[in-house]
Amino acid sequence: MTTSQGDLSRRTAVVTGGAGPLGSVLSAALAEAGARVVVCDVEEERCAATAGALPGRGHLPLAADLLEPEGISTVVDALHELGACDVLVNNAAFTGTSGVPGYAVPFDEQTDEAFALALALNLTAPFSLTRQLAPLLRAGGHGSVINVSSIYGLVGPNMGLYEGTRMGNPAAYAASKGGIAQLTRYLATVLAPDVRVNAFAPGGIARGQDEAFVARYERLTPLGRMGTEDDFRGVAAWLASDAAAYVTGQVIAVDGGWTAW
Repeated sequence: MTTSQGDLSRRTAVVTGGAGPLGSVLSAALAEAGARVVVCDVEEERCAATAGALPGRGHLPLAADLLEPEGISTVVDALHELGACDVLVNNAAFTGTSGVPGYAVPFDEQTDEAFALALALNLTAPFSLTRQLAPLLRAGGHGSVINVSSIYGLVGPNMGLYEGTRMGNPAAYAASKGGIAQLTRYLATVLAPDVRVNAFAPGGIARGQDEAFVARYERLTPLGRMGTEDDFRGVAAWLASDAAAYVTGQVIAVDGGWTAW
């Protein structure tokens, strides 16, 4: 019996940042396609709640702080104990609203400490997890790594969007998300042909931002709106599955056309 191209049954997927707004939707998309999902996030209760709400059976919560070596080891050890990792979604990251001191503030106020902290979670953790889980990704025969980049990993920020608001656009976010895009291309070549590595780059997601920002953003988006978390279900499930079996090394913008002009 063979499975359809989009079927993830009998596959194990781990989603970092899996209990957050985007991560929980990505976890659900993979679970709906049949995968056993390991929901990894820093808060144990949120991991358990997210895993418990997923459709299907066998989903597992996994609390781990990916800023600490012990947190990386927790994830790696747990997947090796399970004996499977077919899909790795590197989603955990500091975003522009993460509240890190010296991070989402005017450029002259951004600090080296905040920059280093963001790179550690947004870029170093995906590298380390992919490297250490590569044997499991290879062993299953359907290995797929999905990295989460950003439009600001592809283009520079339009700072006029933020004028008159309290919002910020951290240099560390852009640098780390641009690094994820290049790491994706690097890993796609060195892990081939056994493991595919791709990324998607979300556009801005509507989360109650300042009305002036939203109006400016939507005027610059061909589809005329900001994104929602649900807009990324399809690309994650597709990249995880055999429907994308000949796709690797790509960074797919899912941005309503923002980067098209």
